[in-house]
Amino acid sequence: MYNKINKKDLAYFQNLIPESRLFFGKDISEDFSKDELGTVSKYPELVIKAESAAEISQIMAYANERLIPVTARGSGTGLVGACVPVCGGIVIDTTRMNHILELDSENLVLVVEPGVLLMDIYSYVEPKGYFYAPDPGEKSATIGGNIATNAGGMRAVKYGVTRDWVRAIEVVLPTGEITQFGRKVVKDTTGYSLKNLIIGSEGTLAIITKAYLKLLPLPTKTISLLVPFKTLESGIDHVPQIMQSKSDPTAVEFFSRETVGFAEMFLGKKFPDTRNDAYILLTFDGIDDKDVKAKVQKAADLCLSELGAEDVLIVDTEERKDLVWKARGAFLEAIKASTTQMDECDVVVPRAKVSEYIRFSYGLTKKYNIRIPSFGHAGDGNLHLYICKDAMSDEAFEKTLKAVFEEMYQKADEIGGLISGEHGIGFAKKVYMHKLLGETQVNIMRGIKKVFDPNNILNPEKVI
Repeated sequence: MYNKINKKDLAYFQNLIPESRLFFGKDISEDFSKDELGTVSKYPELVIKAESAAEISQIMAYANERLIPVTARGSGTGLVGACVPVCGGIVIDTTRMNHILELDSENLVLVVEPGVLLMDIYSYVEPKGYFYAPDPGEKSATIGGNIATNAGGMRAVKYGVTRDWVRAIEVVLPTGEITQFGRKVVKDTTGYSLKNLIIGSEGTLAIITKAYLKLLPLPTKTISLLVPFKTLESGIDHVPQIMQSKSDPTAVEFFSRETVGFAEMFLGKKFPDTRNDAYILLTFDGIDDKDVKAKVQKAADLCLSELGAEDVLIVDTEERKDLVWKARGAFLEAIKASTTQMDECDVVVPRAKVSEYIRFSYGLTKKYNIRIPSFGHAGDGNLHLYICKDAMSDEAFEKTLKAVFEEMYQKADEIGGLISGEHGIGFAKKVYMHKLLGETQVNIMRGIKKVFDPNNILNPEKVI
């Protein structure tokens, strides 16, 4: 149903965009054919490095008229193939739209282009005393990608996910129209929440060209606790009690000694404690030293006196912070480096069911004789499990992977969870989402897609 890019199309784009920002055919880097995980692969016919909403508007209007598929892309750090142009066509690279446009201190709003990196937002606002809370693991991701996937991260347990920090967005629709959803306001009940339809839609409804982000005053003190347990389940089992203790943690992470070992090898640095089989990492922030220390003391006493922790290590020196958080940030890359190939299961389950799900994954390891290391956000029930190929043949891995995914997603459904907590559906999880949500919900989504994108040219074959 789509048209290939011909000489006339190429001439149009050459008149619109300087040739230094156009890449065609063999000049296209392999990076544009895949995302971070690389399990889905397809080259586009043309890559355009856009620099403005006006350029994207003209590209989309032309592509819509010519029925050429278009896929928007940021840093390509996704894991489910959402930025991969599976139908070919055009990739619009937004990484050159990387300007911070305004810091509105009166309304506590930061205005940015979609190609601004998450780490650049932190480095810009924090020295000025402001706080942008969403904290996805990949700090080199673009904010446009974070919004398109409704990225979560470690601080979601206290501060929510990306959706909760977006006041407004400017977008280009598939027809080329430029519009803005939302304003610099705290409350909004003006019609349907179209802004929130775009957030998390993975580039299937519109292309984000500007974002208005909520800020808060920066917490002045942050302390973490590294809490070892005899088993991962014994630590995770007690997370609901930690959440009910009024210690108000900013993050509640879990990981095993095995995962720590991968990070040590990957980084070439020693973790502060490797004597125990499992760890819960708690973080607390607050308005002053007294406030945070009270929270830390309450949590530490609870872990040692009632929850059976082996120890409580305070992560308060710069050296220890560096070791612990660099290791935590490297888990994905470290596990990836430990195997020949892998795929990821990103599920979210009720907090009280996290331990049950982890025990279930241990059963799959034995049943299929395959390695499945895991870590995740115990505080919000978002788990990351990695199915590793190791020495398996391609055929055996493909067969095993399919069987493991079927069981993992079915189990998530059975215990009241969902098949993605923060990485999205993209191309890789469509079948599982359709099975979990059913035809009624999927047909509603198809109807929404049809309204926004009647010719189905924007990131086709993703989500629905």
